[in-house]
Amino acid sequence: MILRPLIIVVLVLGILSPASLSLRFELRSGHTKCISEDIQSNSMTVGKYHVVNPNQDHPLPDSHKLTVKVTSPQGNSYHTAEKVETGQFAFTATEEGGYMACFWADDRSPEITVTVDFDWRTGVQAKDWSDVAKKGQVEGMELELKKLYDMATSIHDEMFYLRAREEAMQELNQATTSKMFWLSFLSLFLCLSVAGLQFWHLKTFFEKKKLI
Repeated sequence: MILRPLIIVVLVLGILSPASLSLRFELRSGHTKCISEDIQSNSMTVGKYHVVNPNQDHPLPDSHKLTVKVTSPQGNSYHTAEKVETGQFAFTATEEGGYMACFWADDRSPEITVTVDFDWRTGVQAKDWSDVAKKGQVEGMELELKKLYDMATSIHDEMFYLRAREEAMQELNQATTSKMFWLSFLSLFLCLSVAGLQFWHLKTFFEKKKLI
């Protein structure tokens, strides 16, 4: 009976915890592909990328190398690498919002396609738990409890972050609704004014023509 609530808690934490972004994509020469990740302030983030060698029996050709840049929502650069086949970045976010990782392949003729593996982890997922176990000399259940504690803390912070964003969106909706009300009122006033002027103009015209 004790295991059932524990399993439910673990499942909920697993569902709500920040997920890592791991993907493989293709990039044509002369093109850029940008990937965005929404990161909270003071959250740790780690990214790794490498170009997939189309021919494992030979070294990766220079034509398959990339230029990579990671920027913050305000445009500050956190990572830059030119003409590389592999790389990684790690930093603690100082700004809240969408961080952008952009990959660019040099223009080639004829056009080639580069395949890239990219793994981007944020929050609890970014922590190296094997390193934590070695430094803290913890094993088994204690390590799992540390993971759950950090995960619960991350979820707690995420809930407050989402609540703050919801309040900001509500304020924006209220402000937009208020502006739309006054805009509608002004539009109605202008329509009535134009209609009144047209009615006055027609009445004056017919009076001059002695039609009424």
